[in-house]
Amino acid sequence: MAATHRVSAVIFDLDGTLLDTERATRDVLKEFLGTYGKFPDAAKEVQRLGQMHRESTTGIIADYGLPLTVEQYSEAIYPLYMKRWQSANPLPGVKRLLKHLHKNGVPLALASNSIRRNIDHKILKLGELKDCFSVVLGGDQIPHGKPCPDIFLEAAKRLGVNPSSCLVIEDSLVGVQAAKASGAKVVAVPSLQSQRQFYSMADLILYSLLDFHPELWGLPPFEDFILGALPVEPLLSNAQIGDVVLSNTHTIIAGEHTYDSIPDQISGIFFGWAKSEAYGVSKVVISIGWDLSLQNVERVMRICFLDCKAKTGDPMELLLIGYIRMLESTENISQALSITDEDQATARGALDLPALSEYAKARSALDLPALSDYAEPQNGFLLG
Repeated sequence: MAATHRVSAVIFDLDGTLLDTERATRDVLKEFLGTYGKFPDAAKEVQRLGQMHRESTTGIIADYGLPLTVEQYSEAIYPLYMKRWQSANPLPGVKRLLKHLHKNGVPLALASNSIRRNIDHKILKLGELKDCFSVVLGGDQIPHGKPCPDIFLEAAKRLGVNPSSCLVIEDSLVGVQAAKASGAKVVAVPSLQSQRQFYSMADLILYSLLDFHPELWGLPPFEDFILGALPVEPLLSNAQIGDVVLSNTHTIIAGEHTYDSIPDQISGIFFGWAKSEAYGVSKVVISIGWDLSLQNVERVMRICFLDCKAKTGDPMELLLIGYIRMLESTENISQALSITDEDQATARGALDLPALSEYAKARSALDLPALSDYAEPQNGFLLG
């Protein structure tokens, strides 16, 4: 692909962009407010996404009439967040992108509205990849947080580059606004799919970083697809086989663990294995998308069984280990979810490749304990 823009440095947001903290902590406020006999207002909380700590805290105290100061609220709720951050994993494509950019000498910065103390706790979940960042900035280290551009201007300054030479990767609307105000180019990966229509100011909008193409920004391209397939960190989930779409293709009914195990920032054609008591373990291709036409945006999935016939209503366990492509751009979600003969051929070939033999360890999990026996199923089989 020809470069649309050329950048010399990349600046990342943290929550909802690198780490799945938004989902890991989504019930913390509900739990905390419950002790005061109150319940979160979903509309108000959506508006707070990406806000500075003090701004968000002040708003929560006022909106729910809490008898607390900002300091008292922060100290009381902090242990709840600390506990939940432990289950926040890197989002799909994050490790791959950070390793690639760092390996190729691209200067990287992390710029988050979170206070620096919280950032230092969260980025431990990135393991050694936390050291890829030569600059780390929190919202308490600059005069004004996002949507003001201060944090991106300061990050660019510390990287020694012009803001216009930076690419910012963000999930929140306030982050995108701040990045554009700084003069940087922006890739948005919204953490709330229901808000996608508000991100038109971004230079590019993606569903996940699996669809990020560095060469569009003048950066070294990835070279890790194997015969049209990209190995991904395994995602283990449960589900139920839904209605027949084609002879070997069904809808998927989400199971108890599906939305806990498959991040919201997931869309496209994936492959792996499915296990059912009725037919054992089968190679499968799965399409995952979002129906944005509904008032309440919903995730929709289909599954194509490559080597068996399945029956509607059967429970199954899913193990996704590879990615093929993004969904075709169309307003018809049913059409977009279509799994082609080429997708099926790619999946068959990839699942038999010696290069993916290490994933056989992950497949063996489908023949061992039940999914409910895994405390963090999506972590059990990570590769390097």
